[in-house]
Amino acid sequence: MALLSQHVLADGEKKFPAKPNIIFIFSDDHAYQAISAYGGKLMQTPNIDRIAKEGALFANALVTNSICGPSRATLLTGKYSHMNGYKRNDRTKFDTGQVLLSKAMQQNGYQTAWIGKMHLNSLPIGFDYWNVLPGQGHYYNPDFISQPSDTTRYTGYVSDLITRFSINWLDKRDNSKPFFLIVGHKATHREWLPDLQDLGAFDAKDFPLPATFYDDYKGRSAALTQDMTIDKTMRLTEDLKVNVNYEKNPIYKRFTPEQKKVFKAYYDKISQDFEARKLSGKALIEWKYQRYLKDYLSVAKSLDRNIGTLLDYLDKSGLAKNTVVIYASDQGFYLGEHGWFDKRFIYEESLKTPFVIRYPGVIKPGTKVNELMSNIDWAPTVIDIAGGKVPAVMQGTSFLPLVAGSKTARTPWRKEAYYHYYEFPEPHSVHPHFGIRTGRYKLAYFYQGADSWELYDLEKDPSELKNIYGTKGTEKLTADLKVNLKNLMTAYKDTEALKILESIK
Repeated sequence: MALLSQHVLADGEKKFPAKPNIIFIFSDDHAYQAISAYGGKLMQTPNIDRIAKEGALFANALVTNSICGPSRATLLTGKYSHMNGYKRNDRTKFDTGQVLLSKAMQQNGYQTAWIGKMHLNSLPIGFDYWNVLPGQGHYYNPDFISQPSDTTRYTGYVSDLITRFSINWLDKRDNSKPFFLIVGHKATHREWLPDLQDLGAFDAKDFPLPATFYDDYKGRSAALTQDMTIDKTMRLTEDLKVNVNYEKNPIYKRFTPEQKKVFKAYYDKISQDFEARKLSGKALIEWKYQRYLKDYLSVAKSLDRNIGTLLDYLDKSGLAKNTVVIYASDQGFYLGEHGWFDKRFIYEESLKTPFVIRYPGVIKPGTKVNELMSNIDWAPTVIDIAGGKVPAVMQGTSFLPLVAGSKTARTPWRKEAYYHYYEFPEPHSVHPHFGIRTGRYKLAYFYQGADSWELYDLEKDPSELKNIYGTKGTEKLTADLKVNLKNLMTAYKDTEALKILESIK
């Protein structure tokens, strides 16, 4: 499809603002189910909702590999994991020598910055300023690495610090140039340590169990062997803070005495209540689920509040009028669906990620996009907004025409999306797999031991409980999807997957 390289709308009536500033707020493991703009009932997220209300919400924003580091690599490269070289969360260093979004933005006259979590086993390249967390970072009193590579520990809560550093950079930037800023939040990553002011924010609420909470995984061999259940995988002490040894655990050694006193007092009461209940069986599993959501959503509450702080700064400084604001997570996340937490699978809760964008004067407020957008499209879109030429090596396409064209214009767009996950067996024993997602169907193949196909009709079975692969009447559908899957592998040059596909009998 052709890009709007000259930044003229399809009806020719209105030109885009010249060189808008761009802020990309990028969180970690934030489930769309926990965002009220997506219809989530678990909590209210007024500031993320504000971006959607004043711009566009993508209902089918998909990832190519549902895991943290690889998703960030895709943001920076506009390429699939097999092409950018970062397939897993391991000790592999991200190749910063390749074509990067940050470098392209610099070439287009932008000053660039990355502040917060990066998690790519390498220092930022193509950024005029950076101040990033080492690895996963810490929720309390985290270290930050800044140029040239100085490590400094700061007192405070990580979401607050990232926002403060971002605003400080905006205040001191070169006003003669447009800017591109990535705000990388640690929230809502495991082990979900809430800010002190948010402790107990959801204690008065009992959350309903997801309809699939007690899924038996019938007909899905890879789901049977995973290790990411709230029942067996979620840890009472490390994840849910029951009976923590605050003197020996390195996480809590970072706390100031004042922070530790408040934090400990809250969770000591939780621990005492837990011990008194003497839970077992389903009662224990469901108690863990409730505690998981209360902590997870409390962390998300701080995230949304800090997004609001940044939006308020843009309003007060006058920058809001010509600043594109994007909010996305690195992938989706399970909040008890199928009995799980974490991500990785091609199933909807982890395949889909929240994505909202505000572009004043260009994107009509309240826009909803149902097309299949992928995270390989993020870098090309940012470059397109900046008025640059998208590098040929990027595999995605700018989605700007989907949200900025005339009402009558019809933008050709992908009908299918390709997915490939690799990390196995550690840490969650999710078998590697590849697959195709269309508007209605999903076909996936799990390999390295699982060696099985799965097919879902998302219209009839949106929870993906019934694998209809091999059932009567699906022969032609399956054959067509396999042809399309192979075509996508060829188009995206996934030679490893092609070999596996061709070897299946």
